[in-house]
Amino acid sequence: QVQLVESGGGLVRPGGSLRLSCVASERTFTIYNMGWFRQAPGKEREFVAAISWSGGSTYYTDSVEGRFTISRDDANKMLSLQMDSLKPEDTAVYYCAAEFRSMTLTTRKEDYPYWGQGTQVTVSS
Repeated sequence: QVQLVESGGGLVRPGGSLRLSCVASERTFTIYNMGWFRQAPGKEREFVAAISWSGGSTYYTDSVEGRFTISRDDANKMLSLQMDSLKPEDTAVYYCAAEFRSMTLTTRKEDYPYWGQGTQVTVSS
């Protein structure tokens, strides 16, 4: 069972950047498709981005396409999310997640059995 620990959240002004990281405990990190989700106060957890086990495929929700970049470093068992041109509506707790059953990338939170504890991102002037 993989354990995930996020870091890198914080307070940033609109238009600024943050880089989130997620470190996995599992040596077989390379078998997992990985995703980032976020949850704002009073809202459901929503999909942000995903990357395949090989790193060859990525997918983003429309609202972050072109501003966020998901990547993985298998040697260090690390998942990253580079967030640029941040907006107040990006404010949320961000979670990394892992799954290994899907043949294609999935945006459904129900398909991810493994989750980190979350890291807060606040975009405000």
